[in-house]
Amino acid sequence: MSTDRFSNTVNIKNRQASFQFELLDSYIAGLALKGTEIKSIREGKVNLQDGFVYFANGEAFIKGVNISPFAQGTHYNHEAARERKLLMKKNEIEKLRARIEEKGLTIVPLRLFINDRGYAKLEIAVGRGKKLHDKRASIKEKEAKRELSRIKY
Repeated sequence: MSTDRFSNTVNIKNRQASFQFELLDSYIAGLALKGTEIKSIREGKVNLQDGFVYFANGEAFIKGVNISPFAQGTHYNHEAARERKLLMKKNEIEKLRARIEEKGLTIVPLRLFINDRGYAKLEIAVGRGKKLHDKRASIKEKEAKRELSRIKY
């Protein structure tokens, strides 16, 4: 097995999150993963687009994050779209649950990365859904920044 396809510097971002949501607070959470899941993450085969966080029995779970099955996985391979437990402190979970109960707020994944100790971490953020006119303003800002960068060079 070649080790060059597994990367230690994984940084998978959800680019749509900042466009779809007005991001308020961000938190870092660990993930309870299976062995084949971490191998797929190191290969970079993750889709954070449809992910969201929900709470059950005083615990936080992420749903909708798609980690592709590991190619060399045997019958122990994982389901691609299963829900995964977030590893956070109780007081953080309670604080997030209180924020969620406000109208129009949700928790979305921003990026998945591997820290210096080799653990997969998920950066999540509390966000409020943007309206259409807010999205237009975001597009105008991006285009203005792009024009400024073109003028500089």
